[in-house]
Amino acid sequence: MEPRWTLFAGAVALLTVGLVALARASAALAGDDVRAMTTGELLANVVVTQGGFGVLVVAAVWLTRIPLDALGVTTATSTVAVAGAGLTIGVVLYAANEGFARVLDAAGLGYDEAMRDALSPDSLGGWAALLAVALPLVAGFEELLFRGALVGALSVGFGVSPWLLAAVSSVAFGLAHSAQGGVGVLLATLLGFALAAVFVLTDSLLAVILAHYVVNALEFAVHGR
Repeated sequence: MEPRWTLFAGAVALLTVGLVALARASAALAGDDVRAMTTGELLANVVVTQGGFGVLVVAAVWLTRIPLDALGVTTATSTVAVAGAGLTIGVVLYAANEGFARVLDAAGLGYDEAMRDALSPDSLGGWAALLAVALPLVAGFEELLFRGALVGALSVGFGVSPWLLAAVSSVAFGLAHSAQGGVGVLLATLLGFALAAVFVLTDSLLAVILAHYVVNALEFAVHGR
């Protein structure tokens, strides 16, 4: 095994642990402390945090010379076809996620909406910042880390089943959403595995980025205050 793959695995593992630790720390802000911050401040925090982690993942890819096709970055298929598939899958995943959330809600296991409400804009400019900056950045970074790196690259570099890596990365993805409460972690874990399955089957990072973006955008559009 080439040392670069081990270095890359160590780097993305540390970044994942750091992200989960940050999410758990942020969970304490899901109440009044979050509401005390303006939507703009929260969106700026998301952009800086996710952008910073994203830069570190890209740096790890560049320094260890990980091939882009291992991350699902490929031009082997039509970009238009991949984009269309990603958008369609996103709508389907949103519907499934919404349905499961309602089942849990009916069972008395309500979803903690504090963080989503706090991030929901109350102005046209705020919605533009959310939909055109924050959500694309979140979808791009999280898919690069949790699907591209933790599933695609590690599967190629270590010969591990991508489905096993999909399961492990999905748990980490769920824990990275601790600020959304226990039900939010469960929903994020299930969504993470669905996105990982799409990634494994399509071998396309673009498809899962678009699907992830659509899920988040629809959630804010439907439930945003």
